[in-house]
Amino acid sequence: LMNLLQTNTNNRFHLSGLFSRLQAPVPTVRAFSTPQSSPPVAGAAVWALGRLNHVAVAVPDLEKARAFYRDVLGARVSEVSPLPEHGVSVVFVDLGNTKLELLHPLGKDSPIAGFLQKNKAGGMHHVCIEVDDISAAVMDLKEKKIRSLSDEAKIGAHGKPVIFLHPKDCGGVLVELEQA
Repeated sequence: LMNLLQTNTNNRFHLSGLFSRLQAPVPTVRAFSTPQSSPPVAGAAVWALGRLNHVAVAVPDLEKARAFYRDVLGARVSEVSPLPEHGVSVVFVDLGNTKLELLHPLGKDSPIAGFLQKNKAGGMHHVCIEVDDISAAVMDLKEKKIRSLSDEAKIGAHGKPVIFLHPKDCGGVLVELEQA
């Protein structure tokens, strides 16, 4: 660059072009990496957040939604599974890297019935993220004043313990944690 500057001191057009190219914004490339785990703090719960298990969508017509994903989009779709302890019927849509969980009310006391009263066409209800130790996660989150919708984990649709975190403590999103 210094040689170029010394030999071209009289060529202002050339220099201004060179400097404008040097000062042009360069696209930023951000690499995503898994954070390195820190050594555990004495007395702290040790748990790790895992992969996205599913995104749940409340639907007013479960069979219609099931047929759409299966017949129109060509996805692998499960049979309808009633979960009376959660007040819902569910269908899982396999997307390879994750799943969609289609939720429909089961009974008049279903939390999904209230959601569909406010959102007649349905919509995204919650995200489910796996954790490696749900008991440790629950204890740690309670200490951090993150509210859950139940006092302890319950068995979810996959036969594993789950707990729902209050959306007001999670940026407006209902978050379900599931034991991996």
